[in-house]
Amino acid sequence: MRLASWLTTLSAIVVLSALAQPAAADGVSLRPKAVVELFTSQGCSSCPPADALLTSLADQGDVLALAYHVDYWDYAGWKDTFGAADYSDRQRAYAQSWGSSRIYTPQMVVNGTKGVVGSRRPDVYRAIDRAQLPLHIDVTEVGDMLRIAIPADTTLKDAVVWLVTYSDRADVTIERGNNAGKTMVYTQIVTGRQVLGLWECATGADIKLPIPEVLADRSTGIAVIVQQENDGLPGPILGAAAFER
Repeated sequence: MRLASWLTTLSAIVVLSALAQPAAADGVSLRPKAVVELFTSQGCSSCPPADALLTSLADQGDVLALAYHVDYWDYAGWKDTFGAADYSDRQRAYAQSWGSSRIYTPQMVVNGTKGVVGSRRPDVYRAIDRAQLPLHIDVTEVGDMLRIAIPADTTLKDAVVWLVTYSDRADVTIERGNNAGKTMVYTQIVTGRQVLGLWECATGADIKLPIPEVLADRSTGIAVIVQQENDGLPGPILGAAAFER
């Protein structure tokens, strides 16, 4: 069963009762204090420093780093091999949520609330230093399933649970456009994004995901993000966790 079909049976896998004690995990899990979303493009001449910075952030251990490749630079002569209109739309939705119509690359968004120029290291590190995620999410590997435990917290408001898959690395030789002739190393590349359901602050949630189905094709990592919405637009990220094989 493919992931798109499997997600339609979400009600069957959201478990509100306790599970048996899980076995030890073989993969690596991360419970960060900050989610950093980089909006970047292979066709953007000023993006390589930000791409490199995202790689170093991913190695910190307390940051969930995700690279969303936008498609609006494709007109410049090179179509981003990871670009998607959905990712450009996500960046526009952030701008709209903040009362702006301006988008640019490279941009890093920290915990859904702070946007900074992605190549300005002092600004990025300052935003991360001030960041915190009030909702703790635990992920545990149980056989070929991933258990995601999100506790109740009535001090917060209901939010959406997102499943984001990503690839840890890809090497790309760019043949045309602003970065023509360069061979770039890209990391934490978002490969898919789906709504898992609603996190209700009064009840919490317990979710199980089939790892082989989710980590199909080129994906190597799973991120679970709980994010509030403001009139359908992205708001603050409350909690996040990640799992990598």
